Amino acid sequence: MDSSIIRSITIGSISLVALAVASVGGCTEMSQPKFADVVAVKEITETITTPREECRDVQVQTKAPVKDSNRIAGTVIGGVVGAVLGNQIGGGRGKTVATIAGGAGGAYAGNKVQDGLQESDVVTTTRRDCKTVYDKAKKVVGYDVTYRLKDKEGVVRTSFRPGSTLPVENGMVVVTPPVAAQ
Repeated sequence: MDSSIIRSITIGSISLVALAVASVGGCTEMSQPKFADVVAVKEITETITTPREECRDVQVQTKAPVKDSNRIAGTVIGGVVGAVLGNQIGGGRGKTVATIAGGAGGAYAGNKVQDGLQESDVVTTTRRDCKTVYDKAKKVVGYDVTYRLKDKEGVVRTSFRPGSTLPVENGMVVVTPPVAAQ
């Protein structure tokens, strides 16, 4: 046989084998699914706690400041009134004793009356009371997605809610979020 015929047959055979291998490789690529069916989606949540300040106005009663801590005004007024009333009783030396006793008793009574008034004298003010309260809210942080690919089920976690399918590349489910159309 002629060497050119043998060379042609050899080149043709090699080309045929290469074409067969390429078509088989193309068939396996074409037989790979492009999408996996989504069977179930479960939200994964976490509780977020947010602090905030809550304030309210409160009415507060406190003892009024005392201007006459020794109760001199009550003692003097009580003593004068007591002396005047004591002076109305009796005559002679008894009148003097009654005036002195009335003055002393009136001074004591006036002192005690002013003491009682000072104790019950209150001032009402408004005070602002604040405290920290915590609001709680649930936040979705991901999704556990059950999918079916070639009659087998699997679970992946995604950061986005998938549709009815997930893309597949090289036989693996893609879990990156789809690029939004501009």
